[in-house]
Amino acid sequence: MEKLKMHSINGIEENIKKIGELFPEVITESIDKNGEIVHAIDFEKLKQLLSDSLIDERERYDFTWVGKNKAILEAGTPINKTLRPQKDKSVDWDNTENVYIEGDNLEVLKLLQESYLNKIDVIYIDPPYNTGNDFIYHDDFKMSQEEYSEAIDEFDEYKQRMKNSTKDSARFHSDWLSMMYSRLKLARNLLSDDGVIFISIDDNEQAHLKELCDEIFGERNFVSDISWANREGGGSSDSKTFRNKAESILCYSKNFDNLEIKGEDISNVERYNLSDIHEQERGKFYLQKLGMGSIRYSESMDYPIEAPDGSSIYPKDNNNGQKAIWRWSKEKLNWGLQNDFIVIKKNKEGIWTVYTKQYMRVDNEGNKINRTQQPINFIDKYSSTQASKELKAFGMGGFFAYPKPSQLLVWILKRIYNKNSTILDFFSGSGTTADAVMQLNAEDGGNRKFIMVQLPEEIDEKQEAYKEGYRYITEIGEERIRRAGAKVKEEHPEVDTGFRVFKVDSSNIENTYKSPDETDQNNLLADIRNVKQDRNDLDLLYQVMLDWGLELSLPYESEIIDEILIHNVFDGALIACFANDLNEKVIRSIAEKQPFRVVFKDSSFKDSAMKINVVEIFKELSPNTKIKVI
Repeated sequence: MEKLKMHSINGIEENIKKIGELFPEVITESIDKNGEIVHAIDFEKLKQLLSDSLIDERERYDFTWVGKNKAILEAGTPINKTLRPQKDKSVDWDNTENVYIEGDNLEVLKLLQESYLNKIDVIYIDPPYNTGNDFIYHDDFKMSQEEYSEAIDEFDEYKQRMKNSTKDSARFHSDWLSMMYSRLKLARNLLSDDGVIFISIDDNEQAHLKELCDEIFGERNFVSDISWANREGGGSSDSKTFRNKAESILCYSKNFDNLEIKGEDISNVERYNLSDIHEQERGKFYLQKLGMGSIRYSESMDYPIEAPDGSSIYPKDNNNGQKAIWRWSKEKLNWGLQNDFIVIKKNKEGIWTVYTKQYMRVDNEGNKINRTQQPINFIDKYSSTQASKELKAFGMGGFFAYPKPSQLLVWILKRIYNKNSTILDFFSGSGTTADAVMQLNAEDGGNRKFIMVQLPEEIDEKQEAYKEGYRYITEIGEERIRRAGAKVKEEHPEVDTGFRVFKVDSSNIENTYKSPDETDQNNLLADIRNVKQDRNDLDLLYQVMLDWGLELSLPYESEIIDEILIHNVFDGALIACFANDLNEKVIRSIAEKQPFRVVFKDSSFKDSAMKINVVEIFKELSPNTKIKVI
């Protein structure tokens, strides 16, 4: 039986495999840090294959910073961690499809790589703006001042500083870029083929973030730099020059060719107030004169149209006797008459007038349309003041300094046609995105699902939230979602306002791979029982689901078979049994359900003969089931 790997995927190995499929001749071997032979890429050969001339390495356009290579490496390095369910913090655990995860978002993004690959429709993030006091993500690739100085040769051979101390600001840019690079690189993998990401940012890092996103998502996939007027009144007063009134929201697509951005609903919809026999297909309509004033006169567009009484109507008759033409040619007029797009009737003055029917759902060529206006990339509402008032209404006033208003997120999510989309926010803060998802589902009957990720950052004792009993930011976020959900539920009980809570933790499996000198009689039995003592079936189930690429929101049920507990995820997508000393009756009962996947503990079988028997039972009763052990 094959063993589950029980750790996040190795992004570097996956990339090497993909490159090898295209260019097998560039695959070579190398020695890793453990002295093992591993596959590697011959980059010189790859560069030559991708160029029709010699490449001059001395001069080329490149966006780089100190620590970039470590950030690239970090994005592909696997971790030996898992997500442990927290049912006591969750709301409506058994029925909800929403997820809240406590942990470092870099680790979370790695753990989600298989379960949510190409499945996220919208990502919104509001990362630290790098203002000097909001950078709290201490990744492995962050550098001390001494390491940074050495990397950029800041000191001469006499240990004297060659540049002044203002280089500190460049180090902060480098740290921030490294932090963002690895996270955005992993986030891109999760986006669906028509997925889109929105990133809030201010002037401190906007230019750098744009360069970074151009590299990760591709410059052709840039959608817009949306300007949001985040302050009411005259704007910020802490600037030495201009008073800043707006922030940016950078928008990128996974694949621009697949991108669809929903426009604003038309503001004058009330004028579509007339009906005819075509209403079901074409919608309602209003009348618009066919005659128009002429700036550039055309004789071919100045022709007579026959009125119901046989008289002739000219464009000037529809334009108070002034020089005019028809908007349509003779050929199109005949098409309009044949297809009931033309109305000829007398106006209030008793003059025959020609009108076109302007339908809601079809244009004047008969083509179906979604009559909306493209959204303008400037948002002049939904201020931070409104966001603060929202939290205050929930009894959480003063808990966050610069929250985002939920209506801003509603505006963003409305740009996406898919009402069943999955939305990810891996800098979720106060939980605004989750609040917006629930509000919008209540508004339009959608079934959007959210995944929120937040670092459990400690709250300072001086802050208002600490005085109210909160110790971590995650506690604030979870409570805000509970209160926002309860408010939505009052008027819309059908909306999913629950969420499953998980936290990042070490693997449920002990490290049993030890050298002979690390093993003795005292720990031999402990190594056979490879599951950590403080972990339960639910912990194991979700680590297996992550390892096998199943979504955290999938429903599951448990049942007892011959006093043995089994877990059935999504009606046989996975059946898991972690009991000891399994008997043939239980094995046969599971096999008869014909699950797509099944997993057991390796220690659940008495001996090798029992393992062979399990394989034979499944060959007989469910030959297509994939069997693995932990």
